[in-house]
Amino acid sequence: MSKPPTLTLPPCARARRLVTERGEFAAHDARPDGPPAGTALLVPGFTGSKEDFIALLEPLAAAGFRVVALDSRGQHETPGPRDESAYAKGELAEDVLAQARALDAGPVHLLGHSFGGLVARAAVLRAPALFRSLTVMSSGPAAICAAQQARVRMLIDALGTLDMQAVWLAMRELDPPEAEDAATPPEIGAFLHRRWMNTVPQQLTATGRQMLTEPDRVAELAAVPLPKHVVSGTVDYVWPVSEMDSMAGRLGARRTVVAGTEHSPNAERPAETAAALAEFWHSTG
Repeated sequence: MSKPPTLTLPPCARARRLVTERGEFAAHDARPDGPPAGTALLVPGFTGSKEDFIALLEPLAAAGFRVVALDSRGQHETPGPRDESAYAKGELAEDVLAQARALDAGPVHLLGHSFGGLVARAAVLRAPALFRSLTVMSSGPAAICAAQQARVRMLIDALGTLDMQAVWLAMRELDPPEAEDAATPPEIGAFLHRRWMNTVPQQLTATGRQMLTEPDRVAELAAVPLPKHVVSGTVDYVWPVSEMDSMAGRLGARRTVVAGTEHSPNAERPAETAAALAEFWHSTG
């Protein structure tokens, strides 16, 4: 999961509820000083939330963009039903389309992180005219790698028999030793636990299964005449970086590798990541 470096919103941003035709979504909405050069919608990944993008808000607003990061349905501060069918890929994609329309800003720059990248491309394939560009960050062409499939299957099995607190403790036992970071501020650790406990378990089960079975839709996406950008770290434990390299080539997409980062460039090197995003978005005209 992404570990945000801070939970403090910058002065340019505020917490709000984005009201859409498909319900309300908890959001962080950052705005530039003057008229925006464009509006970006940021979709978090598996076990994620809007806070994963918090460190991007100020530099992207300073670059001239309005940026809206959301909790997807069933994540953290956005409620969702305890019914797995509510988290089918099509339902999540329709949420993104409703969010884009609710921003009332014309075509928006869409970014999806990790599983959010799979949802974002599904939304683009349904209604490309709503979007000005697509960025997939740390997200691959199809199902996650074998090692992560095994971990996600274990999680799904645990969610079927244990409560969220018990699963949280079991997940911590499975973390590699290097994940025990004594430098993690207590408030960040408390937030990660609180976010986990706020997430609807059926959302995790349904989206986890999707990551195990996601088909390769790169050819479909390549046929959509929209500027595309593939961003990753130099190492990724969910999709191999080589797969993301190949996907970018098949898409004819801009490719950015953020040095010194792994699965969450947005949280690990936000200044460099924001600079790459802003340059891409400005290039789309």
